[in-house]
Amino acid sequence: MEDTRNVIDKYKGLAIEDIIDDLDNKGSLLEIAIDNVERDYNMGTIVRSANAFGVRHIHIIGRRQWNKRGAMMTDKYLHVHYYNDAAEFMASISDKALIAIDNIEGSVPLGSAILPEKCVLLFGAEGPGISPELASQASKIVAIEQFGSTRSINVGVAAGIVMYEWVRQNLLHG
Repeated sequence: MEDTRNVIDKYKGLAIEDIIDDLDNKGSLLEIAIDNVERDYNMGTIVRSANAFGVRHIHIIGRRQWNKRGAMMTDKYLHVHYYNDAAEFMASISDKALIAIDNIEGSVPLGSAILPEKCVLLFGAEGPGISPELASQASKIVAIEQFGSTRSINVGVAAGIVMYEWVRQNLLHG
């Protein structure tokens, strides 16, 4: 029977557990967090992109419900952690730098930001962004430079851009 899962060829025919083990053994130190104040359809896109960039841990703060359809089953190959609130989340990542991605006051441009190898990139919900409580605990807030008339870009797109920049800094030129 043909394996129709959306996995690279080397994983075709392997059990999910075997794929997870292999990914865990070679995965990156980058982790992703999502401040889930709303049931945002973009979360699936963020999770799918995280899988593509070798992320092994996704942290979801707030609501446990999210639209998994956009993840295209890629969440099955990641470790997804849920937290009731910011304090519980912050306690779990105490040894990693928290880098918030938002275009709020105090942010630095992505083009000049150094993204540490061992960090958690935090994304907010489309619209409200990152909660002030989490933003205040970030070691750095990074904004993507934009050149058009719109104030912001879609959070799913922003996540992909920043994850790739982390890969560029830490894996491709590290």
